[in-house]
Amino acid sequence: IAQVMRASTWHESCAMAMASGIAACIVGMQKDLLHIPMMAVNVFLSGACYVLTSRMALAMRSTFIKKGLCGIDLNKPETKRDALGRLIRPYEGPIIPEAMGVVAGTAYLTAMFVFIPFAFLQGYGDWGSPNASVTLSKFLCALLAICCMCFLGFADNVLDLRWRDKLWLPFMASLPLLMVYAVDGGGTTIVLPQLINFTLGQVTTLDVGVAYYVFMSCLAIFSTNAINILAGVNGLEAGQSVLIAVTIAINNSIQLYRWREGELHDNNLFSLSLILPFIGASSALLVHNWHPAQIFVGDTYCYFAGMTFAVVGILGHNTKTVLLFFIPQMINFVYSMPQLFKMVPCPRHRMPGYDRQTDRLVVSYAEFNESSLGICGRIIVKLCKLLRLAKFEEGSCEGEVRMSNMTIINFALYAFGPMHEANLARVLLVFQGLCSAVALLVRYFLAALLYDVVR
Repeated sequence: IAQVMRASTWHESCAMAMASGIAACIVGMQKDLLHIPMMAVNVFLSGACYVLTSRMALAMRSTFIKKGLCGIDLNKPETKRDALGRLIRPYEGPIIPEAMGVVAGTAYLTAMFVFIPFAFLQGYGDWGSPNASVTLSKFLCALLAICCMCFLGFADNVLDLRWRDKLWLPFMASLPLLMVYAVDGGGTTIVLPQLINFTLGQVTTLDVGVAYYVFMSCLAIFSTNAINILAGVNGLEAGQSVLIAVTIAINNSIQLYRWREGELHDNNLFSLSLILPFIGASSALLVHNWHPAQIFVGDTYCYFAGMTFAVVGILGHNTKTVLLFFIPQMINFVYSMPQLFKMVPCPRHRMPGYDRQTDRLVVSYAEFNESSLGICGRIIVKLCKLLRLAKFEEGSCEGEVRMSNMTIINFALYAFGPMHEANLARVLLVFQGLCSAVALLVRYFLAALLYDVVR
């Protein structure tokens, strides 16, 4: 408690108040006297998780740099460039420690290991029963998957794994989750909308069987990579993760208010107990990763955050709802597909460019000759020109064209013009917040128009 009260900056105080306030409101909404002590411990550990992550991140900066786990913040005035503003290799500029997501992951796992005994104290009389064993297996399996992805993410930061390898690692880590989901009685039946019911007659549900498990595996793969793709601006990775996590917590609290007992109540309580410490750890990273960044979160954090969301979705039996909170990431993925699948040339880094004179970020480009593209590439370029989905300029050589890199980060700069890095992060996070609000409206109001019962 003394460490919490001695927060060294107003940033820490604000972030701590935000995380604790949200958690306190959620606990108050439950109106569940039985689980309030357990969630009070969870809230306290979330605050401790914030403080521990913040202190460790600052304390470990020099150690990470000394071991070579660092990078250059390219979009800063101090970064070395030529007269035309192009980066000069080898890069020279502010040296920032990266892979700091491992610090947040360590703090989070520590907090959850401490929390597990408190989650079962109130049900001491049920120890040894099948129900208690299944619940414990859910906790342990969740932390196993998250720990596995933290390890693999750190290995990616050190070894720089190929994209083809990154796709399979989350799939392997999701296998224990799917096993526990099956043992926990997880269903594979989906409820059909009223329009389909009217078309097909009395058919109200459809059992998709193994396809549902494939969908959950795809969720694990998508969530871990989607955050990694939407990156390149100080504070963006941690910021979008915090907003997604807060939206999940709000959804859990709504469900706990609607269902005071039963399976839905237990699943959402489980999800909430996992997501609150994550908010604490991620908020600390956000403070230090905000412009100008003192740390880089690295691929470790993207894996850690993505698998945490996959865990609360799969084991919390909320996969479709969690996916609904990834609207910006889905838009960015679909928009990026032509470059990700090499239909259009894709540079190694698609982060925005930098204008030193104005200290603003500008659109970055991929330069190519249209005649060298395949049929799909030519069609995509023509559609982008017709629909103004990308910015085009003449290339440096005859017959070549420069097209803005296909990310919503560059599209925001194309649509609104050059922006300071902090302002660009704010615009993208506001978009994330608006999409989260729309997702909740769809989940509880639009769904009521499509289904007889909204659970």
